[in-house]
Amino acid sequence: MSLNCVIVDNNIDQRLATSKLIDNHPSLNLIGEFGTPQQCKPFLQTAIVDLIIMDVDLDVLNDIDLLNIYDSDADATTPHVIIVSDDKSQAFKAFNYNVIDFISKPVSNGRFNKAIARTVLKAKMIQNFHDSNSEHIFVKSNLKKRKIFINEIKWIEALGDYVKLITKNKSFVILSTMKAFENELPKGLFLRIHKSYIVNLKKVDRYDSKYVEIEKIKLPLSRTRKTELSQALDIIIN
Repeated sequence: MSLNCVIVDNNIDQRLATSKLIDNHPSLNLIGEFGTPQQCKPFLQTAIVDLIIMDVDLDVLNDIDLLNIYDSDADATTPHVIIVSDDKSQAFKAFNYNVIDFISKPVSNGRFNKAIARTVLKAKMIQNFHDSNSEHIFVKSNLKKRKIFINEIKWIEALGDYVKLITKNKSFVILSTMKAFENELPKGLFLRIHKSYIVNLKKVDRYDSKYVEIEKIKLPLSRTRKTELSQALDIIIN
């Protein structure tokens, strides 16, 4: 499991140190850095963020509630939060809110990894519950959280810093990397056929050595993916 994460810290040196810890962790994907919660808020309205690593003053809730991370109506799409602070008096307050962990500065590699392991475990538990009770995902597009049914997705294509999700009746532009979005999709049902395309295997009408066709639209097929596509389709059909 890969978690999209952002850093919120007004200390530039600490942001750099935290970003290095994130870069060295296989389960984390850094997609944003901000000096204040207010700067982060617009990003959270469009991006898919799984984890916020932040240094904030918990006595000033008017600042962090802008992120909607302590909302009583938080759901599976609400980011997990790890507080990182050199003010140990914040630790007790942190656990009165919906946070995964509190880490005192300076942050050691071992302590950081322990907090991330806890976060990944909780994220997997939520994902397993989500997968077993629904057939949809949530995405953020045009500043709104949208519910997309899996069986309506036809394909996903790369669009610069965004991805374009093509469904039965509409398309949605989402701020995300292809890799991060691929991790949100059910395994075995979707396949990346090209660096810029992921397809719903149940929507594939035909394919050859160069293209995959879905409802008369031809999508490029990488040579290295042809065998994997053939095997995946055999499993889906059978």
